[in-house]
Amino acid sequence: MTNGLTYAQAGVDIDAGNELVERIKPAAKRTTRPGTMSGLGGFGALFDLKAAGYSDPILVAATDGVGTKLRIAIDTGNVDTIGIDLVAMCVNDLVCQGAEPLLFLDYFATGKLEVDQAARIIEGIAEGCAASGCALIGGETAEMPGMYHKGDFDLAGFAVGAMERGQDLPAGVQAGDVLLGLASNGVHSNGYSFVRKVVELSGLTWDAPSPFSDGNLGAALLAPTRLYVKQALAAIRAGGVHGLAHITGGGLTENPPRVLPDGLACEIDLGAWTLPPVFRWLATTANMAEPELLKTFNCGIGMILVVAEDRAEALSALLAEAGETVTRLGRVVEGQGVIYRGRLL
Repeated sequence: MTNGLTYAQAGVDIDAGNELVERIKPAAKRTTRPGTMSGLGGFGALFDLKAAGYSDPILVAATDGVGTKLRIAIDTGNVDTIGIDLVAMCVNDLVCQGAEPLLFLDYFATGKLEVDQAARIIEGIAEGCAASGCALIGGETAEMPGMYHKGDFDLAGFAVGAMERGQDLPAGVQAGDVLLGLASNGVHSNGYSFVRKVVELSGLTWDAPSPFSDGNLGAALLAPTRLYVKQALAAIRAGGVHGLAHITGGGLTENPPRVLPDGLACEIDLGAWTLPPVFRWLATTANMAEPELLKTFNCGIGMILVVAEDRAEALSALLAEAGETVTRLGRVVEGQGVIYRGRLL
């Protein structure tokens, strides 16, 4: 009798998938929070909103990836923080709606599952969840031979948050409100197709010394997206926050107007903060015009809070106490979109 073809011979190793689940269970357990009801391994993940402290909740959901920043992580083998980026891209969006992130699910797909690599990635996801007060309660690991080149993988994330009814943001944004900018941690997770093109133009390799920081170029460009969740929630609960804008794709030009009513604009003083060296290097190397830079990258500001004028000082102090670098960027005025004053320093 001849032996039949096995699933492993077709390229899918179920045992490796099981090994991965066992390996990541401790990381997922570290993210447990009030409301968590089930561990990994079920057909679905349960969460108890009442146990999380909500009486009349509205759910908010967000999904995202980390774009071609993945390419740098794959090419350098430095995959330990890309999971933080994945969480940040989802939960930083949720908090802009006024929601507290509660649970997170990840989707990891690859051609051939390498348990150690996958575990490092998912442990990074767990780290991001723990820092955001968000439970990693499930996910999907898909081994798909023939779909991905050797060593390649893809990542997506899905986050659910909640707020009490009537607490959604933006709300009450008006002319005279103050714009508080929170510093970014570098490029975060947007514009990496451009970044990779600039690196190609520069002739540098990922392991070359970084021209704008310590360490090598690959590591510098993989600095993880900053998580603003706990700090932003503290500001919201303190009162006076009318809106938040996560500065993602579209940069400073496209994102702040998303929280404004018709007829209002954000007036931003470009001289209020110093452009971080990574953006100076990207702009100089690519001979980038300032408007293009502002429309592509966060330029050093990862989150903007729109706050009542009489609360601006107290909220700045609260955010600084929470570890944020806070810049008073400008104010809400009559007009449309973003109105820039001055030049980037």
